[in-house]
Amino acid sequence: MRDILLIIDMQNDFITGALGTPEAEAIVDAVAEEAGKYPAKDIIATRDTHGPDYLQTQEGQKLPVPHCIRETEGWALHPKIAAAIAGALILDKPSFGSVALAERLRDMAAGEELRLTLLGLCTDICVVSNALLIKAFLPETPVRVLARCCAGVTPESHEAALRTMEMCQITVER
Repeated sequence: MRDILLIIDMQNDFITGALGTPEAEAIVDAVAEEAGKYPAKDIIATRDTHGPDYLQTQEGQKLPVPHCIRETEGWALHPKIAAAIAGALILDKPSFGSVALAERLRDMAAGEELRLTLLGLCTDICVVSNALLIKAFLPETPVRVLARCCAGVTPESHEAALRTMEMCQITVER
């Protein structure tokens, strides 16, 4: 069985930038440490990616805070994370959940058994969206989330997302 680490949106804007939180800053070292346990070929990272027209999109209308605009400092992975995952595959995603990520994992699972671990930001938006999407694409593949390596918009919404994932047969390691 091949272990794959999925690092969700560990970008500057979610850590120290436009939408940063102390909770997000607090997980950076733990995420980098976890990434160090995997070879680069077994790590896939995502980047939330928006264009300059972000405020005109549906998301921008509901969350009018420009963030993760392609090619800006806020869009970049946090330097500690970028260093920890050098050589890993990075997928840009225009929305909370990445169909491209789920399809890539489904293709990989067609050739070998996988065990998937998710971590990153934000637990209650992009981590939960990707975990549920992946579980829908790969219902028999073990999926786990490392709670200590995730942070939500608020501690309360982080916990709610963890409970939601547990209810959907995703293992949450606290």
